[in-house]
Amino acid sequence: MTATGASAGSRASAKEAGAAGIEVENLTKQFGSFTAVDDVTFTAADGRVTALLGPSGSGKSTVLRAIAGLERPTAGRITIAGEDQTDASVQDRRVGFVFQHYALFRHMSVRDNVAFGLSVRKVAKDEIRRRVDELLDLVQLSPFADRSPSQLSGGQRQRVALARALAPRPRVLLLDEPFGALDARVRRDLRHWLDALHRELGVTSLLVTHDQEEALELANEVVVMHHGRIEQVGSPDEVYNQPATPFVAGFVGSANVIQGHVRDGRVRFGETVLWDANHIDEGSDAHAYIRPHDVKVSGLKTGGATIRAVLDRSKDLGWMSKLHLQLPDGQTLVAHVMNGDLGAHEPGEEVWVDLTEAKVFAPPADGESAAGETPVPRADDSLEAVQATG
Repeated sequence: MTATGASAGSRASAKEAGAAGIEVENLTKQFGSFTAVDDVTFTAADGRVTALLGPSGSGKSTVLRAIAGLERPTAGRITIAGEDQTDASVQDRRVGFVFQHYALFRHMSVRDNVAFGLSVRKVAKDEIRRRVDELLDLVQLSPFADRSPSQLSGGQRQRVALARALAPRPRVLLLDEPFGALDARVRRDLRHWLDALHRELGVTSLLVTHDQEEALELANEVVVMHHGRIEQVGSPDEVYNQPATPFVAGFVGSANVIQGHVRDGRVRFGETVLWDANHIDEGSDAHAYIRPHDVKVSGLKTGGATIRAVLDRSKDLGWMSKLHLQLPDGQTLVAHVMNGDLGAHEPGEEVWVDLTEAKVFAPPADGESAAGETPVPRADDSLEAVQATG
């Protein structure tokens, strides 16, 4: 894919690097008796951004490291640009890798850091100089070429790391929580910058993140992982609005969870009966997930707003208000309402809510919330090997 608005030169560079999708088939990685990645299969399409999204311990970084050659899979197959790379060396894979904590050489200048991979590959000095100048201009750091990493801000250091990863013209770009060490404002600005950069370069990219907003904003496709397995693969819209599992419904974006049980094919909580639940066994527990912005609130019982609730408290957030509500059976939920849509209501007053947009699932078998985390053993980074690839 060449992004709309890319220059002719950028399109030529992307074409020069060659088509380079990533295919992961039945990938499994065990550390002793612990299975960190369990039979994972997905494709990162050529020229697009694919995000591996999940909480800590979900196995996403282990998958990325296996693709880079830093972890040897226990089973499965990894293909890059149509070539089986499962047993290939780090150098032969021609991948660029960007770490969360920059991993810059402190004793080298910005220019020398960017040139490192090219120098290891014994590229001609004139070509190194041209390539480094090109990349420093691309990441808007030309005036800082002779500075050391310690003289840069966090966002600037991460741009140096990205330029270094791009220097040897990698077939694919792997990013492991690249914004995780930055504060919120810098993270947001750098995310917008990276999105524009990808539209210009069109390099196949695989992004590991636990940040849902980051994945939904940057990625063309999202692979949601939990406990080493894939929960869902789809576009940002699909994983957000059409979650396939209770984990995805609770992890991707915020959601209220209303607990009930199935009677006559519908979900009942307290005296309220809502939602079809023919996919859940009669008499079983059921959880309904509904996002705060999908909770419709009215001062009158009209249309779909047929469930009585009591306003516990509200918080004005500028363009909207965050309402904390209590349902008749004592369960609570949060609603995001545009200011002016509801009118003035005081805590303790009665309102009516519409919950028809909820997605209904059987409770997770393991009983864990979407935020459950499992630590994953990690081998030492082969840092120089990754930095020298391309």
